[in-house]
Amino acid sequence: MRIATWNVNSIRTRVGRVTDWLQKSNVDVLAMQEIKCKPEQFPVAAFESIGYQVTLHGLNQWNGVAFAHRIEAQDVEIGFADMPGFGPELAQEARAIGATFDGVRLWSLYVPNGRALGDPHYDYKLEWLDRLAAASAEWLEADPGLALALMGDFNIAPLDSDVWDIHDFAGATHVSQPERQAFEAFEQIGLADVVRPLVPEGYTYWDYQQLRFPRNEGMRIDFILGSEEFAERVVSASIDRDERKGEGPSDHVPVVVDIR
Repeated sequence: MRIATWNVNSIRTRVGRVTDWLQKSNVDVLAMQEIKCKPEQFPVAAFESIGYQVTLHGLNQWNGVAFAHRIEAQDVEIGFADMPGFGPELAQEARAIGATFDGVRLWSLYVPNGRALGDPHYDYKLEWLDRLAAASAEWLEADPGLALALMGDFNIAPLDSDVWDIHDFAGATHVSQPERQAFEAFEQIGLADVVRPLVPEGYTYWDYQQLRFPRNEGMRIDFILGSEEFAERVVSASIDRDERKGEGPSDHVPVVVDIR
């Protein structure tokens, strides 16, 4: 089974790029983030025309998560237990969707950005990650042999080498110690980055501004974190850097794994 994650940064803007990539990449299940649309606005027909079903969670023009899949989606779940919300009414955002594909439990996740240290969104980000880790621990405690993968845009660069110049990030989000500790919490409960052992270097995101991509001033913030059962089944992995090239790309690129 070939599985991928991709922050598409508006599926309506990039439907052609995403469907073209699916056809040439032969991916069975694609987890998407930042689809930025309601269910009735998603270009489902374009995916169905190339043999994919779509399972999604979108509320408005912000956030939104989805799966495009050639394998039936089972046990679909919107959000996770006690997932926090944000804003005056603490409304839950469209940031998490889970489904099982041929016995493999996948989550498409769009972790809050955090915006700035000291911003309420930063506290929201840390709370959101803490609750996700707690929920993941509960899933694995209930089923220690579960083939589980958390996939998506984590908005965290766990290592200094995951940004082009750590000195440029002094006092910024994505690299702060609390965020990195929140990321490490997933390892402590038995989830591991299944891509880095096979692809030790490479970024997954380049900002549109300041010629970041031509200068290769990127960040590694998109991950596939797998349980022991999932990790043992991984046979290959890649970061498709070429998808940042050309006309109208997302600022993120696909991250891909093959599992037995």
